[in-house]
Amino acid sequence: MTDPPDLPYPARWEADVVLRDGGTALLRPMRSDDADLLVSFYARVSEQSKYYRFFAPYPELSERDVARFTQVDHHDRVAFILTVGGEMIAVARYDRTGPAEAEAAFLVEDAHQGRGVGSVLLEHLAQAARENGIEKFTAEVLPENTRMAGVFREAGYQVTGGMEDGVVSYALEIEPTAMSLEVMGAREHRAEARSVARLLTPSSVAVVGASRSRDKVGQALVRNLVLGGFTGPVYAVNPTARAVAGVPAYASVLDIPGEIDLAVVAVPADSVRDVVIDCAAKGVHGLLVVSSGFAETGREGRNRQRQLARLARAYGLRVIGPSALGVINTDPELSLNASLSPVVPSRGRVGFFCQSGELGTVILETVARRGLGLSTFVSAGNRADVSGNDLMQYWGDDTETEVVLLYLESIGNPRKFSRVARRLAQSKPVVAVRSGRFTQGVPLGHTVHRTSVPQAAVDAMFRQAGVIQVDTLDAMLDVAQVLAYQPLPAGPDLAIVGNSDSLGMLAADTAAEAGLSVVRQAGALRPDATAEDFERALTDVVQDDAVDSVLAVYVSPLDLDGADVARVIAQVAGESAKPIVVTFLGSQGVPEPLRQYDERGVAVRGSVPSYPSPQAGVRALAKVTAYSQWRSRPRGQIPPVEGIAEERAREIVESVLAARPDGGDIEGAHLDALMRCYGVDIWPAYRVQSVEEAVATAERLEWDVVLKATAPHLRQRPDLADVWRNIDTAAEMHDAWSTMLSTIGEPESAGFVVQKMAAPGVPVVVGCAEDQMFGPIVSFGLAGVATELLGDLSYRIPPLTDVDAAEMVREVRAAPLLFGHHGGEHADVAALEDLLHRVARLAQDVPEVVAAELGPVLAGPDGLTVLGARVQVAPVEPQARMDWYARRLTRL
Repeated sequence: MTDPPDLPYPARWEADVVLRDGGTALLRPMRSDDADLLVSFYARVSEQSKYYRFFAPYPELSERDVARFTQVDHHDRVAFILTVGGEMIAVARYDRTGPAEAEAAFLVEDAHQGRGVGSVLLEHLAQAARENGIEKFTAEVLPENTRMAGVFREAGYQVTGGMEDGVVSYALEIEPTAMSLEVMGAREHRAEARSVARLLTPSSVAVVGASRSRDKVGQALVRNLVLGGFTGPVYAVNPTARAVAGVPAYASVLDIPGEIDLAVVAVPADSVRDVVIDCAAKGVHGLLVVSSGFAETGREGRNRQRQLARLARAYGLRVIGPSALGVINTDPELSLNASLSPVVPSRGRVGFFCQSGELGTVILETVARRGLGLSTFVSAGNRADVSGNDLMQYWGDDTETEVVLLYLESIGNPRKFSRVARRLAQSKPVVAVRSGRFTQGVPLGHTVHRTSVPQAAVDAMFRQAGVIQVDTLDAMLDVAQVLAYQPLPAGPDLAIVGNSDSLGMLAADTAAEAGLSVVRQAGALRPDATAEDFERALTDVVQDDAVDSVLAVYVSPLDLDGADVARVIAQVAGESAKPIVVTFLGSQGVPEPLRQYDERGVAVRGSVPSYPSPQAGVRALAKVTAYSQWRSRPRGQIPPVEGIAEERAREIVESVLAARPDGGDIEGAHLDALMRCYGVDIWPAYRVQSVEEAVATAERLEWDVVLKATAPHLRQRPDLADVWRNIDTAAEMHDAWSTMLSTIGEPESAGFVVQKMAAPGVPVVVGCAEDQMFGPIVSFGLAGVATELLGDLSYRIPPLTDVDAAEMVREVRAAPLLFGHHGGEHADVAALEDLLHRVARLAQDVPEVVAAELGPVLAGPDGLTVLGARVQVAPVEPQARMDWYARRLTRL
């Protein structure tokens, strides 16, 4: 082995991580000045753990040991330490033993064993090793060291091992596998769910910054906790008061005699840092920061917000906020209203995440007015730490939550959002509103990466994840009412029952627009229809196998309360396995006569949501129907793709970037070689500078050729002046050349090429791009200016399942052209789907490929012909994909 390069400290490897019990820690590379930390850590480790590490009694480290362990080069010798509150609690290292092999070792302080420390360290150590060209870890473990043995066996990597001389030797192939990624995702899910549970289910709360003035935030928080009936002790922290709103006050969190689970912070922004340190010393589990004065105030505030998040995480704390409205948990065993809202909705089965503190009170009032019960509510404000991703992790395990609502103003980690939401939506519906959807605007307090992804691609990401996306808060609550109280429809077939023909027609028109089919319309009910009339009509359509969902419309011509009609609607709905929604006297929400309760007095399934107009009810049913169909469809598999040469592709891109450090287009032999690495052959094209060269090339190809302009500004012109087909003679080539030059200009700027005519087919374009926020994105559409102008493209985030690829081909509006439209031939759609998988693999494997477009690709009945390709490469930050293979909290 050659001497390792002199590498600087790899700050990109630093990470905030969540441990198994929900606490946080700082993971970072070892530094040469960590000697004192290491010695102090080693002194706290038990003799048994030391024996497990060194296979012999090793009571203390010598100066030579300390120097050896702290001197690392971040290449052949790499070490990570884990710290909480600045104290080291664990260390992991590898030492290279061969060109692609290293020996790994771990040591965890006894007080922190069982917290999942070893598995987190292994993930990050393996990621660093892969960056440095290492493919395998070896490790020796004593048989009685069951914890460490479990870390290796349960990591999801390919592991081999055997016993020799009383020691178990392990060998781990550290290339990420489907199993290792699944294991990592499951561990991340459990840890983050527990970290949020510590915030939403506290047994005690302290309000730091509690005020005696009724017009101050601090007193409102205390008052809402007390008046809300919180079942645990509430403490106030105010250095000048003995009590606040009847609650005992203390000068500091440290002076409170009991344990504190949640600290609600309402002090000036520049005092929050001291509060974090005091809370960490007290053993507080989490912080809710309602204080303002952070990222929404500018650069200084953004720095203060980053420091808040990093400091809290380094001390083991999660943070909701700053500028948060607060959190609510309606569980009667808690009755937690740690928020600034005096309005608390009734108990229900809906979890609500809102980023905006300003809108939070309005949202709660609207939810309460509609009678939609909530399980929990979180307003995260500037979202410095805890985000919607964390809440989805928690709600995925929360048996008290059946529906998830997200009011989003920004998405800090879209890749993770897509992954977490997709898993959650398979069991619980997720409904989202995104502000700034078309303007790409982000509130001042939100720090997110820039993105160049088109809006259609973001929408596709939501659909791919199964998220029900709506445009307004009212539409969100309309959908939530169906999801919370009615079963999912089995299909798109709708029946309309009502005593108003005009409203029935409006409902039918809306159904056609929204993608539902009206199969029954019992509009014969008279305006003065009785409860018995409604009962007969509703029972009839519910029992009809052709009906999947029902809309009932009741309008009283005599200003009656309709109690009898409500009773029969509720009765039929309670016995029906099909969703029933109503327009009941123009009311909105779940009117009392249409409610059904459990033994705790909580409105349950069978309650019937009402809408002020039939259109709103139909649109809500349409959204729910689309979700039901997504949920019931096959999930699909990520198919194996034959003929991939990933390492060779990386070598080609690295060689191009070595010659052109700023990147650019890959051309010529490099382009052909790169695409062959992914099983894609580009139809040969020959650059020509004159008509004589064009004729000579055509003769070599034995004619039947195409003359084409390839300059980017000339491609796919609507007048088709960029291409001349079926050229069979020198005279025809001269004619084509002169005619195209008269339209296009000089050949030097046109980029003329000659190609052999390919078999006919439908021209399509397959592309991919690397985005700073979203990572790789794959696109598909038919070639042509109309597709560009109309945005008729489909998008997905890799990896693609076979279902994803099939849907991409079929969901563009021009897709019928691939399936024999107007007598055309059926394209080889299977070959198209295979090409999508190949491009997705390229995008996923080589992040330096920042943009690629294959097109036009002729999709014929017997296969594909790729007529051209453009691939752009650029250097990317080493940390661009680090969160794919090792757990880490987003740092903004």
